Amino acid sequence: MARSEDPISNPPPCSLDTLPRSPELMNAEETLLCVIDLQERLLPALPDGSQIVWNARRLIDGAALLGVQVVATEQAPEKLGRTVEPLASRLPSPVPSKQAFSAGACSQLFSDRVELAATGDRHRVLLCGIETHVCVQQSAYDLMAAGFQVLLATDATGTRNRHDYEIALRRMESAGVVLTTTEAALFEWCQTAGTPKFKQISQLVKESFSPTDS
Repeated sequence: MARSEDPISNPPPCSLDTLPRSPELMNAEETLLCVIDLQERLLPALPDGSQIVWNARRLIDGAALLGVQVVATEQAPEKLGRTVEPLASRLPSPVPSKQAFSAGACSQLFSDRVELAATGDRHRVLLCGIETHVCVQQSAYDLMAAGFQVLLATDATGTRNRHDYEIALRRMESAGVVLTTTEAALFEWCQTAGTPKFKQISQLVKESFSPTDS
C-alpha cells in the first residue's frame, strides 16, 4: 500500500509571501547607505580604525550586490585627507565635502528622498563612519528630523575614546536610532537564502578580519 504524504515530515516550503514583512526590517530597495568621513588623517587616531574600514567595505560591497544606493561625505578633505582605500574606489565620485559636522549639510545627497521619507517610502538611512559622537551622531539627528528612519552599524563606526562611543550610542538609541551590525544589515537586505546573491553575501559574512586589512 502506498504511504500517504505526512504533512509533518513533508511540510510545504516557507515563503515570505505568507506574512507581511515587518516595517522594522530593512529592504534593499528602500534603504540608503551613508558612509561618513572615513578619511586618511582621521582613521589613524582610532584604535579600531582598520576594523571600521573593513566593515564599511563589506557594507558597500553588499550594497552594490543588492542594489542599495550608497552616498558618502568627507569632512574638510583639504585638511583631513580623502576617503581611504579600499573605500574610495567603491564610492560614487566625487564625494561631497563639508565643513559642518552633520552629513545633512550635503543636502544634495538626500534631496530626492526627503519627500519620500515624509510618505514612508524608501525612507531608511543606514549610517557608518566616524566619529560616532560627532559627525555620525549629528547626522543621525538631522536625518531623523528630515523624516528618515535612521539605523547605525555599530561595528562600522567608532571614536578615539571608548567612553564617547558608548555615550553616543546610548544617546542616539534613546532618541530612536536603531542600532544594528554589519552582518545583520547584509542579511536584512538579502532577505532569503538559496539565490546567487545570497551566496555572494554569505562570502562577505564569512570573511575574517585581519589587523592588516584597511
